[in-house]
Amino acid sequence: MDLQQLAMQVAKITQDAGRHAAQDQLTPHVLRTASPADEQKTKYSSDIDETVVRYLREKILEVNPLDGFWEEVGSERTPGAYYWCIGHIDGSINYMRNMPEWTITVSVFSIGEDGSATPVIGVVHAPALNVTYVAAAGHGAIRIRRSVIGEKREAIMPTTTPRLKGSVISFGMSYFSRESMRALNTVSALAGLPSDIKRVGPASLDLCKVADGTYDAYFEPSLHSWDVPAVSAATVVVWEAQGRLCQWDKTPISWYKTNDVVACNGLIFDELSGYLLENMPEDAQ
Repeated sequence: MDLQQLAMQVAKITQDAGRHAAQDQLTPHVLRTASPADEQKTKYSSDIDETVVRYLREKILEVNPLDGFWEEVGSERTPGAYYWCIGHIDGSINYMRNMPEWTITVSVFSIGEDGSATPVIGVVHAPALNVTYVAAAGHGAIRIRRSVIGEKREAIMPTTTPRLKGSVISFGMSYFSRESMRALNTVSALAGLPSDIKRVGPASLDLCKVADGTYDAYFEPSLHSWDVPAVSAATVVVWEAQGRLCQWDKTPISWYKTNDVVACNGLIFDELSGYLLENMPEDAQ
């Protein structure tokens, strides 16, 4: 299987889907919520979500069905298999509020002989920004930017900022109060060190901005199962750009549970991790 070729084919599909979603964003919307089983946890959604996912699935199946879809096979994932992982719009609040920072994401997971999952293809497309990040394991990461003068493709890499002082950091936060408090407490502890601390989102785009050197680091606590498509796609971009991405306690990401995610250029990781560890739940330390 040529992962790089497959990634580029998928990038074209996400760009096509993005045109439909971007056009829909221009129409008036009513912000609504869709509550999962736990009524205390509420997710924002948009009518275009299902249309985008359905389009992606149909076109991807025409290219290569692989061994199925991550969300469908569940615990029956087979060692040695490859699964597509397609996300809904990442950054739905931004989308509904007419902000340009939202993405369409697709990844491919490879399942190891021990059952572990590793993303090996990642595509993150931001239609309103005319930028697409594409990465395949062993082939590096690129950024595709479109403008009135044409398309530009370029290899990306993180910054070489050596310390938190003078850095530019981004963070993410949940709309669940207990989780968002951890993020805000960490930001408060960091105050005065970085030159700037951004909060824009979504996670997939923030991670890619670490990969391309826009940010020196990004962190967010409690990324859940519904974040897997977006985070896995961006993870491949970060890894292939030679950035560092793991959990706050320095352990690898587990795609089967909730993760506290941090990504950076690698040089400031040890300094940043001290502040992250201070804001981990006691039972996780």
